[in-house]
Amino acid sequence: DEKRGRMFGKLLRAVEVAAREGGPSVDGNMTLASAVEKARSYSVPWDNIERAIKRGAGETGGAQYEEVVYEGYAPGGVALVVEAVTDNRNRTSQDVRHAFTRMGGKLGDPGSVAWMFDRRGLIAVDKSSAPGEEELLEIVLEGGANDLRDAGEQWEVVTEPDSFLQVRQALEKAGVPVASAELTLLPQTGVPVAGDKAQSVLRLVEALEDLDDVQVVHANFDIPEEILARSG
Repeated sequence: DEKRGRMFGKLLRAVEVAAREGGPSVDGNMTLASAVEKARSYSVPWDNIERAIKRGAGETGGAQYEEVVYEGYAPGGVALVVEAVTDNRNRTSQDVRHAFTRMGGKLGDPGSVAWMFDRRGLIAVDKSSAPGEEELLEIVLEGGANDLRDAGEQWEVVTEPDSFLQVRQALEKAGVPVASAELTLLPQTGVPVAGDKAQSVLRLVEALEDLDDVQVVHANFDIPEEILARSG
């Protein structure tokens, strides 16, 4: 369907840009490995992923995409970092600015909120297919991970960006299935918001995520689970 097609397009553009900026080898390019992992988790066909890598490496022609990052605030003082991939920076800037303004947010200058986040690897493992906590902790720490967090039905393994691939490989070697793995931005602290303010924040995030050029929106909100469940 149309929504699925748009998502595939977003994911493949991210693969292409990662291959262009860091090379076509998933073993040596952590950003590409993360983009490919995410595309595979959405069942993007491998042939499409390979073509995107080749375009990024300059082996085939096509539109030239670049990564752009926007920073700003949602209602309630929640910081947002918006990562986009575009072939028209002006169009994307206008779309992002319009979404911020329309939904009660404020677009900021580069560097205005990025310092509130840390770039990390995040690997999710379903508890139903994982070994016991102590065994899993030993596997990931020996692989170079920073932390193991309880996320309900999953364990979240947090890594430094440069240990992301080796921790992923340590899990594979130990026979532990990985549910998802990506390089992301993790907030240093959460900003509590609830009620109407929380709904306003979530509407802005959704409006940004709906833009064709936007890959991901990072936010440092701390919103009650029942509100998140209703909005999801």
